[in-house]
Amino acid sequence: MILEHYFENKGYDVTVATTLKDGLEKLTSVNPDILLMDNNLPDGKAWDHINEIVTDHPLMKIFLISAYYLKTDTTHFPENVTVLEKPLSLNMLTEVMEDA
Repeated sequence: MILEHYFENKGYDVTVATTLKDGLEKLTSVNPDILLMDNNLPDGKAWDHINEIVTDHPLMKIFLISAYYLKTDTTHFPENVTVLEKPLSLNMLTEVMEDA
C-alpha cells in the first residue's frame, strides 16, 4: 500500500496484485509500461514466469525485487529485466522508475 500511494502521488497509474496468479491476469488487461514485481509471492516465484512475461510484453521494463538475489547467480535475465535487492528505499525506487 505504501508503494501504491507513493507512486500515485508521483502521477503514476498504479495497479496492484497481491498474488502471482492475479498479477499475471492483470498484465493482459492493463499492459503496463513498467512492472515492479516481488519475487517471493504467496503462490509462487516471479522468476519462474519471467520468460513468459517478457515474451508477452517485450517492451515492458521489469523490476524484480528480491532479498535473496546473488550477483554471482548464474541466472541470466533478458535485457529489459532488472533485479533490485532488498532492502529498498523510496528514493532508489524513484530513481530507477524515472530512468525506465
